[in-house]
Amino acid sequence: MIQPVKRPVRAAGCVLWRRSPPDGALELCVIHRPRYDDWSWPKGKLKRGEDALAGALREVAEETGYTAVPGPELSRVTYVAGGRPKLVRYWAAEASSGRFTPNKEVDRLRWLSPAAARDRLTQFRDRELVDELLTALRLA
Repeated sequence: MIQPVKRPVRAAGCVLWRRSPPDGALELCVIHRPRYDDWSWPKGKLKRGEDALAGALREVAEETGYTAVPGPELSRVTYVAGGRPKLVRYWAAEASSGRFTPNKEVDRLRWLSPAAARDRLTQFRDRELVDELLTALRLA
């Protein structure tokens, strides 16, 4: 019997960055999700009919408390989650304002240097986006 092809779960997120308030150094936002006990970029499933960029910015606001100014689109990442293919579109985005409040989905947020963010991220596929962001910002 032929198994039907499962449509990928559509998701979107951002590699959120800012300039450190004290010295202007580049900092990247990584979040901890207690449900998975992992460190990742802010991201989430898109609502039915939702534009991917709008969904990415919504997820950033929901998970981090920050509004963001989107920049260039980064690579799309695909993987299997819960037995279904998942396609995540990412954008570089500069944090413009906000304040993090721990919530059910995200209990910790860290602003880290690119090297420290790469080390903290749980999934290899997320780490690759650090270098891509640096290239997009013309810092690599």
